[in-house]
Amino acid sequence: MKIRVALATVAAVALAAAGVAAAAAVTHQGSAASGTVNLHKTKLGKVLAGKTGKTLYLFMADKNGKSACYGKCATNWPPLMAGKPTAGAGVKAALLGTTKRKTGAKQVTYAGHPLYYFKLDKAAGQTNGEGLDFFGGKWYGVNAAGRAVKHAQAGGGGGTTTTPTTTTNPYGY
Repeated sequence: MKIRVALATVAAVALAAAGVAAAAAVTHQGSAASGTVNLHKTKLGKVLAGKTGKTLYLFMADKNGKSACYGKCATNWPPLMAGKPTAGAGVKAALLGTTKRKTGAKQVTYAGHPLYYFKLDKAAGQTNGEGLDFFGGKWYGVNAAGRAVKHAQAGGGGGTTTTPTTTTNPYGY
């Protein structure tokens, strides 16, 4: 009988700890996310950016306003999460919205495109994710009209690209 009570106590403590950890993770995710979308000047021109000026991207593999980026994709291309997005200067509030991810959390959309950051953009205005082809589709910055900004990558001479480019895989696979 003492063993059953001890096991029940251990199980109850483990479940409580798991619940606290899950609640902390949800709270941290919500507080770390800022749904403010601004326009920021980059080498691509003015593109959508988060509150800190980091470029936001759309993923060409997304369909019907739903994200196709989960797992390792979402680790490298973190979605912009927010319950209610806010339009900054130059951003059309009418084009802002949200879509539900598989977890039920809300991801910010613009003109129906789910928005993402790129893990290797470390500072405001960087566009290291522009034109990359990973996780089943290409990634592009987004202009104020909600369209992909399709420019050549650095060293490509600027302008619109019409020829395929070769990229190296920064993810190690």
